[in-house]
Amino acid sequence: MYAVIETGGFQFTVKEGEKLKIPKISAKPKEKISFDKILLISKDNDPIIGTPFIKGAKIEAEVLNHGKDKKIVVFKFKRRVKYRRKKGHRQDFTEVQIKKINLP
Repeated sequence: MYAVIETGGFQFTVKEGEKLKIPKISAKPKEKISFDKILLISKDNDPIIGTPFIKGAKIEAEVLNHGKDKKIVVFKFKRRVKYRRKKGHRQDFTEVQIKKINLP
């Protein structure tokens, strides 16, 4: 069984027991959280599709830790005009482990 959830403006495919890096949320490590924006649940090749979300479905997860990803370099360049800009940043993330997928 797997599900497609939406969190932080992104969509993720999740399975029970899976570890996942999502955009940072305000929850402490070892805290239980639940996702209610579920777009699709597939069980035994029989999908349940939401419009846009599935009412009554929840996914339970546990926060493992917080951190920063690898550095992303943003380089802008225009030829023949001496225009070069180099920036970079490290995106914050929260690592969660999916515990249970609850059907509606």
